[in-house]
Amino acid sequence: MRKSIFLLATAALLLSGCTQETQNKLGRAVQNWTGTDGVLEVYAGDKLVKRFLKIDKISTAMGTSDSSPRPYRFGYGVLDANLNGVKDAGEKKVYFEFSDYSTPYVFYEQPK
Repeated sequence: MRKSIFLLATAALLLSGCTQETQNKLGRAVQNWTGTDGVLEVYAGDKLVKRFLKIDKISTAMGTSDSSPRPYRFGYGVLDANLNGVKDAGEKKVYFEFSDYSTPYVFYEQPK
């Protein structure tokens, strides 16, 4: 029991010394490990044109030589071809990208 309290206190102390960005990275790492059930919807005006299901995360592209963030995001998800909100037979996981300058999009966690 004493060992667990000591380890918990040590972890809390180490985390409190981290910058906010480091804490955010650790939080994302935990979320990536546990997973989410994200949904990405892409709109053309007010019309839904694409939906991706079962997304673990959406990442910001980084430059290889300068490590600067690029103006697009990417990830992997199941393409919901018929836009019914569920993974049907034949709908597969695909890679996707979308630009910061593209049509509106909404990303949210699928309610259970």
